Amino acid sequence: MVKLFFVRKGFMLQITFLGTGGSTPTPNRNPSAIAVNREGELMLFDCGEGAQQQMMRTKTGMKINSIFITHFHADHVLGIPGLLQTMALQGREEPLEIYGPRHVDKFLYHLLSLGYAGRSFEVKAMELRPGDVVRRAGYGIRAVKTVHNVISIGYVLEEDMRPGRFNRERAIELGIKPGPLFSRLQSGHSISVEGEEIRPEQVLGPPRPGRKIVYTGDTRPCESVIEASEDADLLIHDGSLSEETKEYAIDYMHSTALEAAEVAKKAAVKKLILTHISARYSDLGGASKLEEEARSVFENSEVAKELMTIKVGYRDK
Repeated sequence: MVKLFFVRKGFMLQITFLGTGGSTPTPNRNPSAIAVNREGELMLFDCGEGAQQQMMRTKTGMKINSIFITHFHADHVLGIPGLLQTMALQGREEPLEIYGPRHVDKFLYHLLSLGYAGRSFEVKAMELRPGDVVRRAGYGIRAVKTVHNVISIGYVLEEDMRPGRFNRERAIELGIKPGPLFSRLQSGHSISVEGEEIRPEQVLGPPRPGRKIVYTGDTRPCESVIEASEDADLLIHDGSLSEETKEYAIDYMHSTALEAAEVAKKAAVKKLILTHISARYSDLGGASKLEEEARSVFENSEVAKELMTIKVGYRDK
């Protein structure tokens, strides 16, 4: 059964790569952590060690309302204890929600029993299974099945459909004066002009899609991610290894850069960013190799750089 969790709203969509490395930290890459800011609403997807320092460096702030964990390997969660402790020392009072796969409640219980968060704010564990949706005003975050060597999930952040373009000339032809009535129609409400009802569809074009980003965490290529990523604006996919080390990717349940690109191509996404880069490819030369492999299949591919920030814009259609 699909569960829905309700919360809030926004327009800016900015993604900051706080940690882009694989299991072993390197001088060039921290373990996995991604900050997503949607109109001031700050979320973390995974929280590897050192994430709070990276947040200081990028000035994202720490007013996080939720953390979404893909799985419980250390390189994806060890940043949480320090982050909770810093929040407590800063006097945080607002509750914090931590979402994750099965056993997230046990994980959180043990963290809190060690006293990391103190008593200044409430921390809630919210278990998700594939298909569950965290519903917020204007968008939702859906858990997706991934294929790793422990229980794992990925996430799809997808905005609601937007109203179509407003036809100003048509509105004026219908006798509507520019001003508040325009806004009401743009917001989807009917209005009355000299006793005649005017409906939004008379002055609005077809509905337009919102933005859609997908974060896989650690995974082998799989149909569930391809389906979830269909027509996404951005796919952030495990691209740990190159084709020459594909046997390791299979053994440890990761993806090669080329395999991630094949997923992106099948899903017809707009852009692919590879992350969770193995330590053996951590320098610029290694990253270039992975990027080259991915681009041989899907041109709009890029290897994530540490502390890189990108903004996801709306499509015209």
